[in-house]
Amino acid sequence: MTKTNPLREHLKAGGKLLGLWLSTGRPEAAEIAALAGYHVVIVDLEHAPGDTEALGHLLRAVECRGAFPMVRVPWNDPVILKRVLELGARSLMIPMVENRAEAEAAVAACRYPPRGRRGYAAGAIRASNYGFVADYAAHAHEELFLALQDETGVAAANAGEIAGVEGCDMVFVGPNDLAGNLGYLERMGEPPVLAAIEDAKAKTKARGKFLGIVPHAGKDASRLAAEGFDFVACGNDVIFLREATRADVARHAAAYGITPR
Repeated sequence: MTKTNPLREHLKAGGKLLGLWLSTGRPEAAEIAALAGYHVVIVDLEHAPGDTEALGHLLRAVECRGAFPMVRVPWNDPVILKRVLELGARSLMIPMVENRAEAEAAVAACRYPPRGRRGYAAGAIRASNYGFVADYAAHAHEELFLALQDETGVAAANAGEIAGVEGCDMVFVGPNDLAGNLGYLERMGEPPVLAAIEDAKAKTKARGKFLGIVPHAGKDASRLAAEGFDFVACGNDVIFLREATRADVARHAAAYGITPR
């Protein structure tokens, strides 16, 4: 039976996606984000703590509250990708993809032969409902959604060839790393950075692929949606907690003799 990915179907139907980065690695935070209404909760294994045991719980937490989980893996590594897929992740974000060869390697690592080189395991993994889905291996590639990250000047220049790889669903621009790579760390509003983003955007859209990004240079999630971005990951659970607690302390600092930070 043909299968699909609900995140892809949402985008194909013309919908846009609002996402939250999960940096605490806590299932409770994942549930809260899903309940708040974010379409996508991105479990960040690149810049946040987390392991494969915790990942299974995080996927359940997001799924049970009706949102789409996406996992950003630490690197474009076939062993990491295999283990994340076996835990049941169907939507993956892969960092620092710079060219067609790296994009093709990412896709191949996520697909069983003959479509790729993913190591076989189907009968005892969460992805196949522990073997209750008898035809998992035959259809696993249909359930995949792969977002490949454009985070360097080389990647921006090669966005068209990356997007053109069969199996790449989305190019996700990382403006922070892109700015740093171009010599403008933490200065995402510099003209060369914005020009590289626009170049990547045009080349990705020309290939008919979806485009993702984070807010940058004064552009919030609403503006980016209006500019044609399909997926904006606009928040972070740690940052939201920091700002909410800092605001609460500041509100009562005078009464308690606290020096606000």
